Amino acid sequence: MNEDDEMPLLVLSGRVKWFDPVKGFGFILSETTGSDVLLHANVLRNFGQNTVADGADITVKCQQTKRGVQAVEVVSITPPEGSGFLMAGESNTFSAEDIAACPMEPARVKWFDKGKGFGFANVFGRNEDVFVHVEVLRMSGFADLTAGEAICLRIIEGKRGRMAAQVLAWDSALREAK
Repeated sequence: MNEDDEMPLLVLSGRVKWFDPVKGFGFILSETTGSDVLLHANVLRNFGQNTVADGADITVKCQQTKRGVQAVEVVSITPPEGSGFLMAGESNTFSAEDIAACPMEPARVKWFDKGKGFGFANVFGRNEDVFVHVEVLRMSGFADLTAGEAICLRIIEGKRGRMAAQVLAWDSALREAK
């Protein structure tokens, strides 16, 4: 046990300044301290997400170390502000209330290409693919998805089939269902 483990944990809220899944870390700007808090990829994975969108509100348990304040546990993530959205090629705008009324459906990412701005997921027990747009991903608090990643989706019926309206981390969706 090192001396960092003995320091008391602080609960801080802030906004994700940036997170790079390739580098394996990012920073949170703390509302309380006004300084940066290190967010390591392993801490985010323990919460059930591989990425988090820049600008997302986040609450974490932190520890003061010799290198500065570091997050040791994610308590909650709230996606960046959004007042509903209009999907490309769709005529309806969906509000946050419309989306929240959709049931959560367990899914696995088939593939997602951030450069192309979209990908697909498969809902467990169903054959058709569900379209996932990068803007929906960002509004859900994610920066990217990995093939094979377990997620939950709130899905709307679009002109071309089923489309994700919200993406939730598998673990956070389980917590929300309780």
